[in-house]
Amino acid sequence: MNALEKIQRQIQWNRLIAVVEEQAQVMIRTAFSTTVREAGDLSAGVFDLQGRMLAQAVTGTPGHVNSMMESVGHFLAKFPAATMREGDHYITNDPWLGTGHLHDLTVVSPAFHRGKIVGLFANTAHIIDIGGLGMGPEGRSVFEEGLYIPIVKCFEAGKPNETFFDFIRVGSRTPVELEGDIYSLCACNDAGAKRLAEMLDEYALEGLDSLAAYIFDASLTATQAAINALPRGTFHNSINSDGYEAPVTLRAALTVAQDEIVVDYAGTSGLSNRGINVPPAYCRAYSCFGIKVVVAPDIPNNWASLAPFRMVIPEGCILNAPRPYPVSVRHVVGQLIPDLMMGCLGQAVPGRVVAEGSSALWNPPLRGGSQVSGQDAEVDDFEIITFNSGGTGARPTKDGLDGTAFPSGVRTMSVEATENVAPVIFWRKELRPDSAGPGKTRGGFGQIMEIGAKSNAEFAVNAIFDRVANAPRGRFGGGDGASGRVSLDDANGTTLRTKGFQVIPKGRHLVLHLPGGGGMGDAAARDPALVQRDIEDGLITPGAAE
Repeated sequence: MNALEKIQRQIQWNRLIAVVEEQAQVMIRTAFSTTVREAGDLSAGVFDLQGRMLAQAVTGTPGHVNSMMESVGHFLAKFPAATMREGDHYITNDPWLGTGHLHDLTVVSPAFHRGKIVGLFANTAHIIDIGGLGMGPEGRSVFEEGLYIPIVKCFEAGKPNETFFDFIRVGSRTPVELEGDIYSLCACNDAGAKRLAEMLDEYALEGLDSLAAYIFDASLTATQAAINALPRGTFHNSINSDGYEAPVTLRAALTVAQDEIVVDYAGTSGLSNRGINVPPAYCRAYSCFGIKVVVAPDIPNNWASLAPFRMVIPEGCILNAPRPYPVSVRHVVGQLIPDLMMGCLGQAVPGRVVAEGSSALWNPPLRGGSQVSGQDAEVDDFEIITFNSGGTGARPTKDGLDGTAFPSGVRTMSVEATENVAPVIFWRKELRPDSAGPGKTRGGFGQIMEIGAKSNAEFAVNAIFDRVANAPRGRFGGGDGASGRVSLDDANGTTLRTKGFQVIPKGRHLVLHLPGGGGMGDAAARDPALVQRDIEDGLITPGAAE
């Protein structure tokens, strides 16, 4: 390939990124659920006819993107590309064929150019309610956790499958939002297909095969070169989660070899009886992300750039949950994996990793009305999830980020957006002083949130919190971040469980102290002017500064 052809391929690659980003933005603009339009808990991408991901949207979360990368192959196994027609849309929320729990819908749609199928568009979005017990860890099998959708057609030749939608509407506490979101997911794939056809016309391409070959070859070559520049060896690390019935330990042995990185999770805790188990695709998704942001952050994320990362996940461990184990809140454990990977890679390339952060989202599902209080309900029935985060870990040359989601990358939802769609009031939402782990660079600060129902009515939280018994650890001499806390606003600050369905009594508020990120390096080496700045900003008390 000559220089001009390489330039043309690069231009076409950039155009493809614009296509999938528009795909994602259409979903955000048309979605009904606040989890999509406000938090951006979604993914979008374009695939070749073998189910290999060519490009992903910039907007989205790696737990969705990297596990969705596997899911398209499952769709093709049931509905081969040759059988697909324009206007067809296929859907599932199978945790083992999709992105790990029933609350994520994955839609795959064919893209046509001049009457010929040329590729596939796929997306995933987190929806508010899919029935069952609701989003929480209480289920003892996946069948209790909600409506289970196999891979089926939700639209055929542009016409909705009315039987499918009848089941969907009757199975959810939020039927309008759920149906609207499905239409949104199909619409965004249609938008991607339209833009792809325009792109192929503009560059006089018959299909995606030649461009895919260029993308895959360049991505694989660059990723292998980045791996081969690392020190060889096997690096060990472990990290602890609060768990549900008992604490959970994740163990990893990461081996840097020729052209590949292999992670073995031998020694990791066994399966739980509750919904904190992690399907293997979700484990692979966050494992790849945790490795890639350290080893090859500038290389595009696609099938080829992820291929050199391989996971060995023993049967019977919490990261390899088989059907029908409960998996509703798999993120509580799964989102610790990037910190686990950085603990391994920090031994090889210490200048590229960050300290541990709050990791798992603090996204409390809230419920109220007759389904909590029966005939004594003082507010209308509601079901809502609000996305929030603690602090991230310190970076080698910069402090951690305050109240920022890592590794999920979802946006914090605004208080006003949540209050607009549910009868809840956020009485406090502020940065949490003294929560950042000290160090030459300090961690990010967590948050304090206080939530009540309108009229001070009774309501419930399905707690899915972690990093309470196990604070985010500092690295290379840095201090730990503050651990989380869940309580009531009463005089005693009554402690609540970190996981499980709990009723907040009438007149009381739910109070959340989100964890802070760990620090990095010796705190004595920190610039005193930066310490003074944090004191003046009210982020650190003078006693903590001493």
